[in-house]
Parts: sequence; structure tokens; C-alpha cells
Amino acid sequence: MIQYFTLSNNKIAPVDSSAGTIVVIASPTDEERQQLLQQTTIDEHTLASALDPDELSRLEFEADHTAIIFKRPRNYSGKDQLLFKVTSCGIFLFRDRLYLVMSEDIPLFDGKLFTTVHSLNELVLKLIFRSIYHFLEHLRIFTLITDELESKINTAMENKYLLNLFTLEKSLVYYLNSINSNGILIEKLKYNASKFGFTEDEIELLDDLNIENTQCYRQAEIHSNILASLMDARASIVGNNLNVLMKTLNIVMLGIMIPTFVVSVFSMNVPIPMQDKEYAFWIILVLALASFVAVVFARKKFKW
Repeated sequence: MIQYFTLSNNKIAPVDSSAGTIVVIASPTDEERQQLLQQTTIDEHTLASALDPDELSRLEFEADHTAIIFKRPRNYSGKDQLLFKVTSCGIFLFRDRLYLVMSEDIPLFDGKLFTTVHSLNELVLKLIFRSIYHFLEHLRIFTLITDELESKINTAMENKYLLNLFTLEKSLVYYLNSINSNGILIEKLKYNASKFGFTEDEIELLDDLNIENTQCYRQAEIHSNILASLMDARASIVGNNLNVLMKTLNIVMLGIMIPTFVVSVFSMNVPIPMQDKEYAFWIILVLALASFVAVVFARKKFKW
């Protein structure tokens, strides 16, 4: 899918014509990829890297354009089962045109961040800024999911919720690698600021970008460390819950078996005491009940 936008009066507006200065290519088909390669000098390998979720962020200077690949969180869906994935985006910046290549179709230029955009250089920085915000939003969701899973683990006796926590921990590893990769890209952008011709405002935005990405990395690192350190404790809780259940079942079985034993003794097909007594049945019933009461009393006294 190809969309065209124009940058006019510091605003980004969609246009129907291919003359737009901003070209967004989402989930491109083979035909659209070949069309892009034929119309521009973009390298085929670099274009494939922009759609590869395992590709690291990087910056490359070509003869007539700059290629930037950065990482962003992939949109989450229920079928992912709490596995948050990352994807790559490619920016190909020419002198008067910008191509943005993505593996999925998402809204791009909404929100306060894109209310005012003065240049294509600033748009590049804000697109990376947007990906950092996206990471931070997902980390907040991680906190909510973790809290909910913890409350369920406190009463759980199965591994289902522990496996969910392992999946979240795996997702955080992906996020840490991607955020760190974006940080290296930002450092390269700062180092090559003169090649881009960044203005003072854009350099200031680049500094803010670096600070936000560092904070995002630290936050993800804290989430990962806490989740890993508490994993053993949560596994112990599940095991302890199972032990308590087995203990309770054993007490119940003991409470049932002792009265059953009393009744069985007096049901033998041999001469037994009280077999000629008129109230033998009730006496045996009282003895069975008394044995059950004795088990309950012993459980409370000795804190079984």
C-alpha cells in the first residue's frame, strides 16, 4: 500500500498525486517493491533490511540519499499470547523527498508530535521519537499485565501464568535490544549532524531524543531485572499453593477414613461387642462422629 503526503505550511497533509514529498509504503507487495527500486536508487538489500524484524538500526550514506533503519514495537494482537514483538522501519531521505517503508499499516502522522513539522529532517527525528513513545506505552502495558498475573499467581496451582511471565520476559529482551540499537542510531545521527544540515532546533530535538531513548532503555531494563529476580519466588508460590491443597486433601481423607474404620470394625461378620445391645447402631454412629471430631480438634491443636 502506497500513500502520498505533502509538507506544506509546516503541516503534513495527504495528497492523491505521486508528486507528494512524503511517500509511505506499508506492507509492500513484490510489485510495489520493484516499482520503488526502479524509480529510485535505493539498494535492494537495504530495502529488504527495512522489512526484516531482526535487522539492527543503522545509518548509511549513499550517493544521493541517506538510508536510516530504526526499530519500533509491532502492533500487538491477541493471537500473540503476550509476546510483544518488534519490527523495523526504513527511511530513505533524498534532497526533496522522503520514503518511509514499513512492514505494517499503522497511523503515522496523528497526535501532537506531528502538529507542526518544518522540514523533512525534523520529520525523520519525530518518526524515531514516535517509536520511543510507542516503546514507553508498551512498557506501561507490561506493568498492568504483570500486576494482573501476580494477583492470579497468588492463588494459582498451575504453570499457565508463570509461562505468561516467561513470555513477557522474552519480550523485554527483544525490547532492550531494539531500544539499545535505536540509541546507537541516535548517536550516529548526532555525530553526522553536519551532513544532514540540522538546524539548532533540530539538534535540540536530537538531544531530547537521546535523553528519552536512554530513559526508555533504563525503564525496560528495570522491568526485565525485576521480572527475572521475582520469577523464582513466584514459582515457589505456585508450588506452595499446591502443597497446601494436598495437605488439605490429606486432612479430609483422614477425617473420612477414621470414622469409616470405626464403622467397619463393628460391621465384621464375627462376634463383636454390643451386638446384642438395642442401641448398638446409635452407639457406633456416635463413636464414628466422635472420631471425626477428634481429627478436627487435633488439626486445630497441632496446626496441621
